[in-house]
Amino acid sequence: GMGGLGKTTLAQLVYNDRGVQESFDLKAWVCVSENFDVFKITNDVLEEFGSVIDDARTPNQLQLKLRDRLLGQKFLLVLDDVWNNSYADWDILMRPLKSAGQGSKIIVTTRNESVASVMRTVATYHLKELTNDDCWFLFAKHAFDDGNSSLHPDLQVIGREIVRKCKGLPLALKV
Repeated sequence: GMGGLGKTTLAQLVYNDRGVQESFDLKAWVCVSENFDVFKITNDVLEEFGSVIDDARTPNQLQLKLRDRLLGQKFLLVLDDVWNNSYADWDILMRPLKSAGQGSKIIVTTRNESVASVMRTVATYHLKELTNDDCWFLFAKHAFDDGNSSLHPDLQVIGREIVRKCKGLPLALKV
C-alpha cells in the first residue's frame, strides 16, 4: 500500500508482541528502502542476530556465516520498506535463510505489489485508508489532550477539514 498507511507500524506491533518474541530464537528488523544491497542486508541481519562479522569479507563468506548462525534456529525477520522485485536478488538473499528451523517467518513491508509476488508469500495483506470516523477518532486522540473533541467545539470544524485533507492516511493524521 501507499506510504503512510501503517505497514511499518503494524509490523512493529507484531515484532514487539510478547507472544511473538517468545516464539522465536532470533529476531531481526532491517530497513531496506530503495537500495537493495544483498551484502548490506545480510550484514544487517547478522548484526541484529548478535553475530560478530569482522572475519567475513565477501558476500559469500557473509552468507555462509548467516547460514551457520541460523542452523536449526527459529527466526523472525522483518524486512521493512522493500522496493526491489528482482527474483535473482531475492534468491541470493534467501539462500542462507533456508538452513533455519521450522516455523521461521519473514515479514516484508512494501508499497510495491510485485515485491510480494516475487517473494511468493503465503498471504499478502493490503492495508486500506481509514474511514472518516476512524480518522476523526485518531485525530482527536492526538489533537486534544483528553481525546474528547466535544469539549472543544470551536476546533471541530477545522479538525474535520484537516481529517478530510489527510485522505485516510494514519501517518498524515498523526503528524
